[in-house]
Amino acid sequence: MITYRELVTSFRTLDVGQDIPVIVHASLSGFGDVNGGMDTLLGALLNSFDSLLMPVFTQRTMVIPEVGPAENGINYGSGRVSNSSAEFFRADLPADTSMGVLAEGLRRLPQAHRSSHPILSFAGVNMEADLASQTISAPLAPLQSLLASGGWVLMMGVDQTANVSLHLAEKLAGRKQFIRWALTPGGVIECPNIPGCPQGFNAITPRLRSVTRQVPIGETIIQAIPLADLVSIARAWLDADPLALLCDRKDCALCQAVRARVVKV
Repeated sequence: MITYRELVTSFRTLDVGQDIPVIVHASLSGFGDVNGGMDTLLGALLNSFDSLLMPVFTQRTMVIPEVGPAENGINYGSGRVSNSSAEFFRADLPADTSMGVLAEGLRRLPQAHRSSHPILSFAGVNMEADLASQTISAPLAPLQSLLASGGWVLMMGVDQTANVSLHLAEKLAGRKQFIRWALTPGGVIECPNIPGCPQGFNAITPRLRSVTRQVPIGETIIQAIPLADLVSIARAWLDADPLALLCDRKDCALCQAVRARVVKV
């Protein structure tokens, strides 16, 4: 069983620096048995890093209109049933379960703050300026702010499909973004610059090995990647191959829309 002390020792072995801000992607179940569960893992992170950021996305706020812009990776009119169960975004709306229990645990901390994007919100501790940078039209701004601060990506029990920072690399490389619509107390609002599909992101794993620090613990490996290196490597690949990082599913409307844009260009 993994203990608090072992977690703290592992985080410090990464030699990232306690004062370096990190964005964390984690699956508690990927560790195996952790003594104290989520509280222990979250406590060890807070002891090891002064500033933490995590995605706490809420896609269940989304609604699908009857009509909209073309090549938007969406089947208009298909939400007549699902729209009725969409939830209004509010500051205390729990993160989607796909974000993991650790993200929701961070969001619930008294000292944590949350950004206000109704679909792609982030939560953080000592990340107020980064969170405040996010707007409806700039959902990835907290990642841009983290990049400017010399931040790192910390991954535990997850693969690159959970790494939302790769979406920032896509955006900076000029990859097509999408429009979605969200239910808010003020009505349905349009949310531009939503990133696409992450299911092809594991293809970048070999390219990141030289800049990735790893520490095994329990049933997983903790990985730490400098955000600047991650973005630089991903952007260089995307510049050389505009179809890089797309998934292979023929029914993925998002990736097919990106491919259609590349062909037109």
